[in-house]
Amino acid sequence: MRVNGRPHRTIWPSSDGVSVEIIDQTRLPHEFAVARLATVGEAAHAIKAMLVRGAPLIGATAAYGLWLALRVDPSDRGLAEAGVALMATRPTAINLRWAVERMTAWVAPLPPGKRAAEALARAAELCDEDVAINRAIGAAGLKVIQAIAAGKRPGAPVNILTHCNAGWLATVDVGTATAPIYAAHDSGIRVHVWVDETRPRNQGASLTAWELLNHGVPHSVIVDNAGGHLMQHGHVDMVIVGTDRTTATGDVCNKIGTYLKALAAKDNGVPFYVAAPSPSIDWRVRDGVKEIPIENRSAHEVTHLAGRLPDGSVVTVGVTPEGSPAANPAFDVTPARLVTGLITERGIAEASERSLLSLFPEKSQLVFNP
Repeated sequence: MRVNGRPHRTIWPSSDGVSVEIIDQTRLPHEFAVARLATVGEAAHAIKAMLVRGAPLIGATAAYGLWLALRVDPSDRGLAEAGVALMATRPTAINLRWAVERMTAWVAPLPPGKRAAEALARAAELCDEDVAINRAIGAAGLKVIQAIAAGKRPGAPVNILTHCNAGWLATVDVGTATAPIYAAHDSGIRVHVWVDETRPRNQGASLTAWELLNHGVPHSVIVDNAGGHLMQHGHVDMVIVGTDRTTATGDVCNKIGTYLKALAAKDNGVPFYVAAPSPSIDWRVRDGVKEIPIENRSAHEVTHLAGRLPDGSVVTVGVTPEGSPAANPAFDVTPARLVTGLITERGIAEASERSLLSLFPEKSQLVFNP
């Protein structure tokens, strides 16, 4: 994607050959800043502190984190310890485990002296694969938007509601939920995006809105509780969200508040789609509510907000009574029965085991032998 006219990915190897660079998403939308990661510890911190976030980007960062670790200690022990450290950062997004396991399988058979170079090459390969997957999701989802546009009066925009940030910033490039939106906009279809603010971290208001603004896509930021009202009054044609983990049976774990949007969409007959790249599908899990671990984050994210003052300074302020406790579950699970379709890189599946396996038959062994 482009920022101030320049193409950017969210993560890339530094020119020094010994580190990687990322966009520090904790500084957006008020400042576009690049951070350098030179050790596996810095990569782990970037994931845990959400300098990088979004399931696909977490996986990509973990892949480069293993490379950084193997540069220092390419032994079996070094590889194992790096994997453990990275996997401990955030529990919910399956891409983290997927990337660590995949990278480990690639480099473990090699002699220690060749592991770092192979890890660097494989991490780059994994990032390129992510971009290709997201472009394919965009092409598949574009067909849904085209069909909706064809049924509207000439010139009327397709109104799309999205939650959290499942855009370019959540991936290496292009995005998952935003990929069909960008594809539609770039092809000349009029779209308008309702951007949930997505409390408590406001990834919709601070990240998705920033992305759409940079790309020139018409949008409006709304408070999280406005979505149902807009659906009742016919102002939403479809909902599309991302996923941090989707089960083999089609349950979807995503940013907290997604479940409520799915309920409102079901009640109002609004199609509810999930952009689900295959690395985000956990073929070993069948019941999302019972089996997916939900990350509980700091109460500070609920009790405080960051914002920019008229003088340009960015400050953090408290928004709750001092001493009031706060709970902060970061994700919820939307049951498959509420999902209209899962948009994957191989096409659109119903939210069911049968339909998913029709697109990914090679995964049947994992489903039946978890």
